[in-house]
Amino acid sequence: MGNELFDLTGQVAVVTGASRGLGQHFGRALAKAGADLIVTSRKIADLEPFVAEIEALGRKAIPLELDVRDQGSIERMGAAAEAAFGQIHILVNNAGCNVRKPALDVTWEDWNLVLDTNLRGSFFVAQQIARRMVPKEYGRIINIGSVTSVFGYVGLAPYGASRGGVRQMTMSLADDWGKYGITVNCLAPGWFKTEQNKVLYESKEWVDYLIDRIPLKRPGQAHDLDGAVVFLASESSRYITGQTLLVDGGISTGAMRATVQPPKA
Repeated sequence: MGNELFDLTGQVAVVTGASRGLGQHFGRALAKAGADLIVTSRKIADLEPFVAEIEALGRKAIPLELDVRDQGSIERMGAAAEAAFGQIHILVNNAGCNVRKPALDVTWEDWNLVLDTNLRGSFFVAQQIARRMVPKEYGRIINIGSVTSVFGYVGLAPYGASRGGVRQMTMSLADDWGKYGITVNCLAPGWFKTEQNKVLYESKEWVDYLIDRIPLKRPGQAHDLDGAVVFLASESSRYITGQTLLVDGGISTGAMRATVQPPKA
């Protein structure tokens, strides 16, 4: 198996939510595999350091403003991305947010913010980019989900609903667009430290509690996702679509704490 199966040279990837966190790691991994990038954020100035980093790798990087809760913004981004490179080969649909609250405290506004960003926004970004992929009969769409796409967690009702929706949406879009040579998959990270959840990692008790439930006995590190995103973006995944790839250290196996022993048979 040659490296050409993972080579993205000459391809263009749109990565949304790339001003920080996992979005930057996704973009960096694709650039190192050879792709040029279109990176988006609500504030274009926030992208300047990352654009400089990608250009230092010898790749092109175009920053575009995008608010995924604004239909007009999504449409403008799609048109500008196409104008910049002519063809878009890859979409990493990463922009998202979270509101962490007990279910009894979640407001109408909280629910709308999370679902409009993570689910509705992801759909219409995918739709806008797919409009450009269909005539070329080629595309790799990678929707970013979460272990909450398949698991429920306390305090994460809107977020879990949105990420579960992303998983279901992925399967539907895969069926819709497969005939155009477009694959659509969901990359679902487990517990990774990000700006959204970094407060949790300040508690040693919580981290110990988490590690007890991860078979690989550590939270995820951003580089753990590099191979998965390149795989789903490349020729090596050409016959994989509609799938959810969990990169979670095994927590979705439902592992119990080491201090809890199953009853004897």
